[in-house]
Amino acid sequence: MTQTGDAMSRLLGEHEADSIRKLSSDLVRVVVAVPTLNEAGSLREVISALLREQVELANLNIVIADGGSTDGTIEIAKELANTNSCVHYIHNPKRIQAAAVNLVAREWAGRADVLVRCDAHAGYPRRFVSSLIEAIEQHAAQSVVVPMDSHGQGCVGKSVAWVSDTVLGSGGSSHRGGRRSGFVDHGHHAAFVLKDFLGNGGYDETFSHNEDAELDCRLIAGGSRIFLESSIRVQYYPRESLSSLWKQYFNYGRGRSRTIRKHPKSIGLRQFLVPAHALLFFSSILLFLFIGNLFFLAWPLFYLSILTAFSIYIARSKRDWCGLLSGVSAATMHTAWAFGFTWGLLTQPEVRWVPAGRST
Repeated sequence: MTQTGDAMSRLLGEHEADSIRKLSSDLVRVVVAVPTLNEAGSLREVISALLREQVELANLNIVIADGGSTDGTIEIAKELANTNSCVHYIHNPKRIQAAAVNLVAREWAGRADVLVRCDAHAGYPRRFVSSLIEAIEQHAAQSVVVPMDSHGQGCVGKSVAWVSDTVLGSGGSSHRGGRRSGFVDHGHHAAFVLKDFLGNGGYDETFSHNEDAELDCRLIAGGSRIFLESSIRVQYYPRESLSSLWKQYFNYGRGRSRTIRKHPKSIGLRQFLVPAHALLFFSSILLFLFIGNLFFLAWPLFYLSILTAFSIYIARSKRDWCGLLSGVSAATMHTAWAFGFTWGLLTQPEVRWVPAGRST
């Protein structure tokens, strides 16, 4: 028996060890959860890409969990389910993604070994699911996460994409355009060993955002191994307007404020720097307005000069005038995240998480 076969045997636990000699469609039972809410424009393409996996994974099921779409997504989901035996549609009464994935996981407990999460507004490479299973097998991981490569459409979308995969946009996060594989504390969620996902409680359904990072804290605390496989890359389509970008990052910041209070050890330098920068930036402007000393403009001018230089660099390197919006997009992301983080601290109480069986 191969070493990777031994690893998969330990992870799945329910199959005869001597039958695990290679990745087999008869061995690995996979359920793909696809949360949707008004995704009519992209759902068919995503499901079509996933259906190609049947060539290697005969024991594959795809579950579209819709949170109450009003744009025709439900009708498309039901049509896909009626015409493909491995596609299923269920209603997600709680609407949010965390609840959708949990619902699929619970309904397929005992009928699937691996849970894969796919968003309906992303692009997936050939053999996405098969490669994830191979990564679980090879690295004896309970979760596999992947990098996202941002691809914008309009001018704002392209500027957001170019910012997102840089240190200025993501703080150097390894799953935003990263190229290095290895065990990590967090990444863009792709696959779980289902029994491990459920055994750790799944997603916290009170989180509308940052539910992935919060779960990763519990997975790591419980001894699970999370592997970032950089060769499996997802195309992410960013927001196409500054207003929607603001809302997205405000919610990201609000979610992160809960995660660091529920798991205080999870706070990193980049999470601290963003709200600290916003506080310094706006405090400096207010002090200048009230006192009139130009010294107080030092930090705002320094920050704006970085954004300006970055915008010019992106425009020249991409040979696209849309790059000049990169600084505006970066400022929107930073400010919205900081405001959301602060708002979350002020308005959303959170209790520190304590593992089961351990007292506070």
